[in-house]
Amino acid sequence: MDRQPDPQRIAPIVRNEELGRKQPRVALKPRAAQNRSMLGASVYRALDSLINLISKDIEEALNGIDVVIQTLGVSLGDLFRPVSLFSDATRILVSAMESKGVKRLICVTGFGAGDSRESISCFQLVPFRLVFGRTYDDKSLQERLIKNSSLDWTIVRPGVLTSGRRTGRYKILDKRSQWRNGMISRSDVAEFLVRQIEDRTYVHKTPVLVY
Repeated sequence: MDRQPDPQRIAPIVRNEELGRKQPRVALKPRAAQNRSMLGASVYRALDSLINLISKDIEEALNGIDVVIQTLGVSLGDLFRPVSLFSDATRILVSAMESKGVKRLICVTGFGAGDSRESISCFQLVPFRLVFGRTYDDKSLQERLIKNSSLDWTIVRPGVLTSGRRTGRYKILDKRSQWRNGMISRSDVAEFLVRQIEDRTYVHKTPVLVY
């Protein structure tokens, strides 16, 4: 039987404050949440300036870690500039995880990344590409880096994120024929992420989350 990860051996790689800060509140004990927040802050500082992004810093942050949850985001102003945060950070993270023997990666991208782009309706595709094209091109590269790795990955693709409450009543669409856009709260996404720490149902899968 596989050893279950200790809550204190989970590293949140966060540069999406609204989603990232939901995770410790979902299911972890206070002490575990505190330790994860401290680790998340140290990893965030390494990710926040890509100029200073050094593999050694990430490798040190992975000491004693079983599972990594990666949630990255860019500001509204970044949407209209070249974007490489997702692929740059993930390239270094994947290499560090493989080097340290940390196998489990749970990564949030979004509906429209990778092959889910083909499921965007024609009506939505033009404005989607106009506003989010640069960001999602880099998220697609991020997904390819993860899929080409030796990690036990799950790529989570939420629809349009809202600030609503946690309901637990969302759909998990893991078949291409089911994929569609929709709304989902950050709290419900965070709940799903925490569940994947021990649930291996979606290893090497790319579920879309919507209501």
